[in-house]
Amino acid sequence: LPPKTETDRPVALSTEQAALYEATVRELMTQIEGAHGMARRGLIVKLLTGLKQICNHPAQYLHEAAPRLAGRSGKLELLDELVDTIVAEDGAVLVFTQYVAMARLLERHLGERGVATQLLHGGTAVPRREEMVARFQDGQVPVFLLSLKAAGTGLNLTRADHVIHFDRWWNPAVEDQATDRAYRIGQDKPVQVHRLITEGTIEDRIAEMLAAKRDLADAVLASGEAGLTELTDAELTALVELR
Repeated sequence: LPPKTETDRPVALSTEQAALYEATVRELMTQIEGAHGMARRGLIVKLLTGLKQICNHPAQYLHEAAPRLAGRSGKLELLDELVDTIVAEDGAVLVFTQYVAMARLLERHLGERGVATQLLHGGTAVPRREEMVARFQDGQVPVFLLSLKAAGTGLNLTRADHVIHFDRWWNPAVEDQATDRAYRIGQDKPVQVHRLITEGTIEDRIAEMLAAKRDLADAVLASGEAGLTELTDAELTALVELR
């Protein structure tokens, strides 16, 4: 196979994202400090999920119906730059997110910018899925948005010479499986993998953990957010506070 290059792409939070992030940490850490057992575990999952969504885009976290998307998310700005470059070079890209809601926002945003996309998620029917794969492989659509869970082993998307992970899954094996939709037998171009990581946030620290495979990482890898629910208040604060 040709070479595969993986790059962590640090991005800054927008002012709006940073304010939302800090307010969410403050509010939920206060609740967590007073909670026990199942209630505490539920609040921790709520905190971690909320922060990851804020890092993606405020509109995802706030469940806005018809949001203005541009200018509010560091990740979206970088995605636009990457997509513009890839499309200009006649390339093709897979964009993975673990959230279908975020994929829908990206679909709308890129469509408004005149970029042809298609979106595949777990609920997409098999005939439709096969049709989408064929269109992508034929070069009709340069940007293929996929929910991480829909990226099953059966998909062959070797038209892509770029893969963007818009958010990080807690388990690198799941990310690798997604990347391998493009990086597999039949791929004749070098593949660039871009991982978008918001600086100073929980994403930063997850990336460090995954890179270092620390003890904590093993607990997380086994069970995602649930693996972090046994952390002490101090450990949790160290993981989530904005730096």
